[in-house]
Amino acid sequence: MSNEATVSVPELDFNTPSARRKRKMRAFKDKAATVGIGIGGISVIVAILLIFFYLLYEVMPLFRSATVEPWQQNGQVVSPYALPGQGKTLYLAMEEQAEIGLRLTDAAEAIFFDTRSGDIVRQQSLNLPAGVSISSFALISDARRLFALGLSNGKALVVRHDYKASYPDGVRVLSPELSYPLGTDPIPLGDSPLELLTVNGDGDNWRLIGGNASSLTRTDVELSENFLSGEVETSIETTGLAQPNVKATKLLLMPDRRWLLIAAQGGKLAVSDLQAPNDASITQIINATNGDIEAFELLLGGNSLMLADSKGRVSQWFLVRDEQGSWQLTPIRSFDTDGGTLSSFTTEHRRKGFATLDSEGTLKLFNTTAQRTVLSEKLLDGPADQIAYAPRSNAMLLERNDTLSFWAIHNEHPDISWSALWDKVWYEGYEEPAYVWQSSAANNDFEPKYSLMPLAFGTLKAAFYAMLLATPLAICGAIYTAYFMAPGLRRKVKPVIELMEALPTVILGFLAGLWLAPFIELNLAAVFLILLVIPASILAFAFGWAQLPNRIRFMLPDGWDAALLIPVVMLATWLSFALAGPLENLLFGGDLRLWVSQTMGISYDQRNALVVGIAMGFAVIPTIFSITEDAIFAVPKSLSYGSLALGATPWQTLVRVVMPTASPGIFSAVMIGMGRAVGETMIVLMATGNTPIMDVNIFEGMRTLAANIAVEMPESEVGSTHFRILFLAAFVLFMFTFVVNTLAESIRQHLRQKYGSL
Repeated sequence: MSNEATVSVPELDFNTPSARRKRKMRAFKDKAATVGIGIGGISVIVAILLIFFYLLYEVMPLFRSATVEPWQQNGQVVSPYALPGQGKTLYLAMEEQAEIGLRLTDAAEAIFFDTRSGDIVRQQSLNLPAGVSISSFALISDARRLFALGLSNGKALVVRHDYKASYPDGVRVLSPELSYPLGTDPIPLGDSPLELLTVNGDGDNWRLIGGNASSLTRTDVELSENFLSGEVETSIETTGLAQPNVKATKLLLMPDRRWLLIAAQGGKLAVSDLQAPNDASITQIINATNGDIEAFELLLGGNSLMLADSKGRVSQWFLVRDEQGSWQLTPIRSFDTDGGTLSSFTTEHRRKGFATLDSEGTLKLFNTTAQRTVLSEKLLDGPADQIAYAPRSNAMLLERNDTLSFWAIHNEHPDISWSALWDKVWYEGYEEPAYVWQSSAANNDFEPKYSLMPLAFGTLKAAFYAMLLATPLAICGAIYTAYFMAPGLRRKVKPVIELMEALPTVILGFLAGLWLAPFIELNLAAVFLILLVIPASILAFAFGWAQLPNRIRFMLPDGWDAALLIPVVMLATWLSFALAGPLENLLFGGDLRLWVSQTMGISYDQRNALVVGIAMGFAVIPTIFSITEDAIFAVPKSLSYGSLALGATPWQTLVRVVMPTASPGIFSAVMIGMGRAVGETMIVLMATGNTPIMDVNIFEGMRTLAANIAVEMPESEVGSTHFRILFLAAFVLFMFTFVVNTLAESIRQHLRQKYGSL
């Protein structure tokens, strides 16, 4: 009799309606998942492309060429019209909205007219004494609407043209008028006609210099209000000036009223320091050009001299200190006018730009900071007699043969060029060319400095020091956790480190700026000592542990060795702080920070790259650690076991089998960590001092592209050059991460192909 039991297994029927429904549902789910994942991936790509094109849309106007065309009113082109009034034009100008123009004539008439039609709005005679005529004209400032007239009786009159707006019946009406900042009575400078004149001043203090080619006189005017009567009293002091050994043709007085610039015959240029003793006031006589000086004007702010000669060459000059500390008028840059003879020259009211019109009628617009020709276009059939910029640089009046033409100019961002963004630029007031970011200042005469080099350098500097700290710690920690650590300990360590990534970076930045930076400054010696003592202590402990008998070492379960290092690190840290004081007294005079600054000549800022490296490294470590640990742990155990079975040691297996196999993942971890460091905002914003300087010094701060955007975007005017430059910074950051990630993916694929067969 058989003892075997018979088990019946029911047959599965895969053709039942229920089974067919399940197969269809599974196929539908697979298809839906495939489509959903595909749509999600495409959506990510589309979102990135939209960001790219939006940034490009905001940036492209920066590089759009300037244009000029006849002004259009109600869709109709404004045709040239006859010159309003009589007499020769001494000065041509416009008010803010370019609606009303001013024409000052040699007959002492100020004619205000409609710039669109030429109709006279108001005609006003200047307050000149009987029998006195205008002998010279001096522009004080287009931006302040000030000019001065030299008179045939040796006196000067300072005039301002103003425009008051009123709204009768809700309609805006402009009322032009002339005012006299120094009073209606002309200021005496001498007895002979003023063939040369220059004036500068503001408020209650003014300085006038005038005379002729052989004799110059200085007059200082001080206005004061009598607190009893309320009347304005004028104090006038006149002194003679030392005469340069040149024949003066034009004069310019800089806004500080210290420096007098003299253009002379033969292309000579003299500089007079009015604060020096009278017999030593002429500090320089320069052969500025081989031709005669035709245009001689100060750029916006009065710090730069623009000089044009009879051969059409235009150059920019400003005062620079030499090695002895003396101020020297120095040629900074020149501009290409194609050798044409200039007939007219004018500067912009609110930007560092100027315009020229040559004898062929070609208009050229330039920007000095960017050192670029913004526009070159032929407008007239010959030279112009006068040229005038609108205050907003959006319009221009051209006078030729008793005819005025009115032109619209579209030139929004002339101060941007490749050199202004990425090369050294010699800015006003600087002793040499430099990379500078300074987008705003307290005055309207400011020269914007939009160099992106300090921001790009700061971005790479912050990322470098963060990665220098984070990469070795994260990768080494991941190697030990994934390959050597006991599974029970790994299950506790890995989540704790990954939890660090959830800590808001604003908290890290807050702690770095308000606690870590002062702490490092006070304990600088201890911080550097920790970098030496902790590794040495770990190596010493490891060596000592290896010398212990096996019965003691084997009491600790395999893979739990790292737990023993916790007290070792804590003890080494305490020892570093205990030894820092005596070593600092012995080697550095009791203050390492002071020794670094004074003895080594290395500047120290409290919020510096060392602080950023520690704080941002702490933020980057979890990212690199997590991806690296997963990549190493995912290496098939069969590879490790096979290597060990063939006689390789664990370290040989790690280095020659596990690490090459995991190298694509490790490389990706490093690149993702670098991307995180490059794009970090809050930590560098709060822990660097936000100083846009280029210095590799670890004790100096920096400003990154991301932090700069966060700081300045809320303050920028929408559509302005500053606004679009910030978008350009974002575009640069976007392209940097795109290129780095593309390169990283290419290398990762190469590593995967190389080691994928292991």
